[in-house]
Amino acid sequence: MNWKLVLAILTCNILFMSSSYTMLVPFLPMYLTMELGVSQADVNIWSGIVFSASFLVSAIMAPIWGKMADTKGKRIMAMRASFLLSISYFLGGIVQSPEQLTLMRLFQGFASGLWPMDLAIMTLYAPASRLGFCLGIMQGTLTAGGVVGPLLGGILAEAVGMRYSFFLASGALFLNFLVFTFIIKEPPTPAKTEATKDDIPDATECSPWRMPLLRNMLLCGTLVQMVILILQPVLTTYVAKLAGPLPNIVFVAGLVFSLGGIAGAMAAPVWGTFGQRRGFFKAMCLGMTGAGISMIIQGIPDTLVPFAIMQFVGGLFFCGIHPAINAILASNTPPSYKGRIFGMLFAAQQVGSMAGPLLGGLIATYLGMHWVFALSGIILLLLSTAVWRRYHAMPC
Repeated sequence: MNWKLVLAILTCNILFMSSSYTMLVPFLPMYLTMELGVSQADVNIWSGIVFSASFLVSAIMAPIWGKMADTKGKRIMAMRASFLLSISYFLGGIVQSPEQLTLMRLFQGFASGLWPMDLAIMTLYAPASRLGFCLGIMQGTLTAGGVVGPLLGGILAEAVGMRYSFFLASGALFLNFLVFTFIIKEPPTPAKTEATKDDIPDATECSPWRMPLLRNMLLCGTLVQMVILILQPVLTTYVAKLAGPLPNIVFVAGLVFSLGGIAGAMAAPVWGTFGQRRGFFKAMCLGMTGAGISMIIQGIPDTLVPFAIMQFVGGLFFCGIHPAINAILASNTPPSYKGRIFGMLFAAQQVGSMAGPLLGGLIATYLGMHWVFALSGIILLLLSTAVWRRYHAMPC
């Protein structure tokens, strides 16, 4: 298949996947209280349980699905994830208790793994000279889905009720399943030639536990994802503090938070091209430095407008980090190992997704909300410095 056609199809699939997820997850507390009868006194604990259940299981299963993708085929694993996720969303629309919703989220974590398969398939189809561009487009689409999803979810919840949002998400993922079944073909896996077989490590030799570069990139993926999600438990409260007595504060907080996603969707393809031309390590370090500085500055304003501006600026830099990590991993692993390495990256990011909100809540409680931004920025600046000192001279 032509790589441009594959990129176009996967871009649509990623948009369906991302928007389906984000049009539901932010509204789970409302779903618990309005549809499942959870009291206001218990909704916070149930929200935490329901939210984290999926991350825990997917972090365990992602490397397993990745290994199976390398042995059984990446397309079949993408079909598996799409179909099972479709079922999970359908089940979410018919559950009648918070316990059943928790079981649905556990099953959803078991079913996950579509995003790493999209990455693995694209890195095998994309020509080396266009890898950064392709990964930038995919990251931008993932971010755009994170902006479109909550807006669509809010509209549907008001118009027809939240259960129909689950059914719509189920239909979108089933459409992805049909596309992988009838349109996308298994990507070609180049065979080793006599001239190159000694230059490219095999699947056991390029294990991240044996190669510091792969291990360090997985660690970077964990820490960056942790910083991205560290604001979740404090953002609404912080925006309310900055805005004062504004009506519809939840909507305002969502709008401010979406500014980073809008900026990311715009800038991610540019970062991919920059990394292709100037080096992905340079793009990664520049993205982390800019994001770290913007995070520190975000904790300074006492009014909403400058905070919102820095939220947008931070989005311009954050979106350059993950495509660079993806490209570095893709460039330093053989085709027969890509499913495993992207599965491990997804698992690492899930760990960061669990740690971020927990850490943010603890820092805000004991040190104050300003310190959430300051410590997040410091983490990114230290990480950027460490990566630059070790890898900036590498050609990738």
